[in-house]
Amino acid sequence: MKEFDRITHNPKVMGGKPTIRGMRVTVGMIVRQIGAGHAVEKLLADYPYLEREDIQQALRYAAWRIDETELTLTDA
Repeated sequence: MKEFDRITHNPKVMGGKPTIRGMRVTVGMIVRQIGAGHAVEKLLADYPYLEREDIQQALRYAAWRIDETELTLTDA
């Protein structure tokens, strides 16, 4: 998918989880870091091999995936 050209899936890398450009950086890790309140600038400093577009695309990909998934919600 051209829209997600930085997101790769390879069963030999991180168990096939979606990663950034084949690196051992998963979309989930990026989403968790942003969700924990880390700024994009902090991620770029901590992972100098990432580019701003990698992070933006990871967030767009995660949003797209959640829209494609049906969740069963139960009362707790």
